[in-house]
Amino acid sequence: MGKYLDLLRKPLTSTTDTTETTAATPADSFGRFGRFGRTCKVLEQRCPDHVPAMRWEQALEDGKRFLAKWGEQAETLGWTSADLFGLHTPPEQPHPSYGRLSRYDATGLCWLLQGRRVTALSEATAAIENPATGSITTYRRFNKPALWPLGDSVDDLKA
Repeated sequence: MGKYLDLLRKPLTSTTDTTETTAATPADSFGRFGRFGRTCKVLEQRCPDHVPAMRWEQALEDGKRFLAKWGEQAETLGWTSADLFGLHTPPEQPHPSYGRLSRYDATGLCWLLQGRRVTALSEATAAIENPATGSITTYRRFNKPALWPLGDSVDDLKA
């Protein structure tokens, strides 16, 4: 999520007139979504580079729905903004076909929901229900496969 997380690290300020600036309180900025609300607010400002606008809009909708139901539990279980809204940091000169959502290992949960709902949440996983089939997909917060369907290592391909 690179530059979006950098924006979150900047101090919050609110201006009451042209000469006076006061620090905003977390309650002002985070709204009803707790600490994840600020990430939502920054993400709402514009679609991230190399992400289709429709997927961005869907991720915002899914993220708000997730946070309304699971936000407190996610915070208690140690989930971070990157776990929920993270994206792969693009290379300096990405190929024209590059897409940030193609890197599952660096993609946060809310980008992957695509209208589906989380039905259970633990410290390490989220259960996502497909309403059309009733099947459950498990999103793993840690140890996401990056290269091969067999595992995390090229060594898995040895005969």
